[in-house]
Amino acid sequence: MLILHRPSAWFGEAWLAAKRAAEQQAAREWAEQFDMPPLEGPERALDWGERSRHQLVAAAHTALVVEGTWDEADWAQLEEKARAVTRAGWWIDQRDAEGADLLELLDSAGEQDRGTENPFR
Repeated sequence: MLILHRPSAWFGEAWLAAKRAAEQQAAREWAEQFDMPPLEGPERALDWGERSRHQLVAAAHTALVVEGTWDEADWAQLEEKARAVTRAGWWIDQRDAEGADLLELLDSAGEQDRGTENPFR
Protein backbone atom coordinates (compact mmCIF):
# COMPACT_ATOMS: atom_id res chain seq x y z
CA MET A 1 0.00 0.00 0.00
CA LEU A 2 1.39 3.35 -1.05
CA ILE A 3 0.60 6.33 1.17
CA LEU A 4 1.20 9.59 -0.62
CA HIS A 5 0.81 11.85 2.38
CA ARG A 6 -0.55 11.96 5.87
CA PRO A 7 -3.49 14.36 5.74
CA SER A 8 -3.63 14.82 9.50
CA ALA A 9 0.03 15.79 9.65
CA TRP A 10 -0.37 18.20 6.75
CA PHE A 11 -3.45 19.81 8.26
CA GLY A 12 -1.65 20.15 11.59
CA GLU A 13 1.34 21.80 9.91
CA ALA A 14 -0.91 24.06 7.84
CA TRP A 15 -2.89 25.05 10.92
CA LEU A 16 0.30 25.83 12.86
CA ALA A 17 1.73 27.86 9.98
CA ALA A 18 -1.51 29.85 9.71
CA LYS A 19 -1.58 30.42 13.47
CA ARG A 20 2.04 31.64 13.47
CA ALA A 21 1.34 33.96 10.54
CA ALA A 22 -1.66 35.47 12.33
CA GLU A 23 0.35 35.89 15.55
CA GLN A 24 3.19 37.51 13.58
CA GLN A 25 0.83 39.94 11.89
CA ALA A 26 -0.74 40.87 15.23
CA ALA A 27 2.71 41.37 16.79
CA ARG A 28 3.84 43.64 13.95
CA GLU A 29 0.67 45.73 14.06
CA TRP A 30 0.94 46.03 17.84
CA ALA A 31 4.62 47.04 17.66
CA GLU A 32 3.80 49.75 15.14
CA GLN A 33 0.78 51.01 17.09
CA PHE A 34 2.71 51.24 20.36
CA ASP A 35 5.98 52.52 18.88
CA MET A 36 8.02 49.45 19.83
CA PRO A 37 11.46 49.40 18.22
CA PRO A 38 12.58 46.63 15.89
CA LEU A 39 14.32 43.76 17.64
CA GLU A 40 17.94 42.84 17.07
CA GLY A 41 19.48 39.43 16.69
CA PRO A 42 19.84 36.57 14.26
CA GLU A 43 17.32 36.64 11.42
CA ARG A 44 15.77 33.35 12.55
CA ALA A 45 15.05 34.79 16.02
CA LEU A 46 13.41 38.08 15.04
CA ASP A 47 9.88 36.86 14.29
CA TRP A 48 9.84 34.60 17.36
CA GLY A 49 11.14 37.46 19.49
CA GLU A 50 8.44 39.81 18.17
CA ARG A 51 5.71 37.29 18.95
CA SER A 52 7.16 36.61 22.41
CA ARG A 53 7.41 40.33 23.21
CA HIS A 54 3.85 40.97 22.09
CA GLN A 55 2.42 38.06 24.04
CA LEU A 56 4.32 38.87 27.24
CA VAL A 57 3.52 42.59 27.19
CA ALA A 58 -0.14 41.85 26.48
CA ALA A 59 -0.21 39.38 29.38
CA ALA A 60 1.43 41.99 31.61
CA HIS A 61 -1.16 44.61 30.66
CA THR A 62 -3.97 42.22 31.52
CA ALA A 63 -2.41 41.20 34.84
CA LEU A 64 -1.26 44.63 35.99
CA VAL A 65 -3.79 47.09 34.52
CA VAL A 66 -6.97 45.25 33.55
CA GLU A 67 -7.03 42.84 36.50
CA GLY A 68 -4.58 44.67 38.74
CA THR A 69 -4.23 48.08 40.34
CA TRP A 70 -1.90 49.85 37.92
CA ASP A 71 -2.95 53.08 36.27
CA GLU A 72 -1.87 54.38 32.87
CA ALA A 73 1.11 56.27 34.34
CA ASP A 74 2.47 53.04 35.87
CA TRP A 75 1.91 51.26 32.58
CA ALA A 76 3.65 54.00 30.56
CA GLN A 77 6.81 53.48 32.64
CA LEU A 78 6.75 49.74 31.98
CA GLU A 79 6.27 50.35 28.24
CA GLU A 80 9.36 52.58 28.18
CA LYS A 81 11.39 49.86 29.86
CA ALA A 82 10.05 47.31 27.35
CA ARG A 83 11.08 49.57 24.46
CA ALA A 84 14.65 49.60 25.75
CA VAL A 85 15.05 45.81 25.55
CA THR A 86 15.64 45.09 21.88
CA ARG A 87 17.48 41.77 21.90
CA ALA A 88 15.10 39.20 20.37
CA GLY A 89 16.72 36.41 22.40
CA TRP A 90 15.83 38.12 25.68
CA TRP A 91 12.15 38.16 24.78
CA ILE A 92 12.32 34.54 23.63
CA ASP A 93 13.97 33.57 26.92
CA GLN A 94 11.09 35.21 28.84
CA ARG A 95 8.30 33.65 26.72
CA ASP A 96 7.03 31.42 29.56
CA ALA A 97 7.11 34.18 32.21
CA GLU A 98 4.00 35.43 33.95
CA GLY A 99 2.82 38.84 32.79
CA ALA A 100 2.82 40.14 36.36
CA ASP A 101 6.59 39.51 36.51
CA LEU A 102 7.49 41.62 33.47
CA LEU A 103 8.57 44.74 35.39
CA GLU A 104 10.99 42.75 37.53
CA LEU A 105 12.32 40.95 34.44
CA LEU A 106 12.84 44.23 32.58
CA ASP A 107 14.64 45.72 35.58
CA SER A 108 17.03 42.78 35.61
CA ALA A 109 17.76 42.85 31.86
CA GLY A 110 21.44 43.38 31.16
CA GLU A 111 23.12 46.00 29.01
CA GLN A 112 23.59 43.42 26.23
CA ASP A 113 19.79 43.12 26.09
CA ARG A 114 19.22 46.83 25.61
CA GLY A 115 19.50 48.57 22.27
CA THR A 116 21.09 51.87 21.56
CA GLU A 117 18.98 54.61 23.11
CA ASN A 118 17.41 56.96 20.60
CA PRO A 119 17.63 60.49 22.05
CA PHE A 120 15.15 61.77 19.46
CA ARG A 121 12.27 59.48 20.48
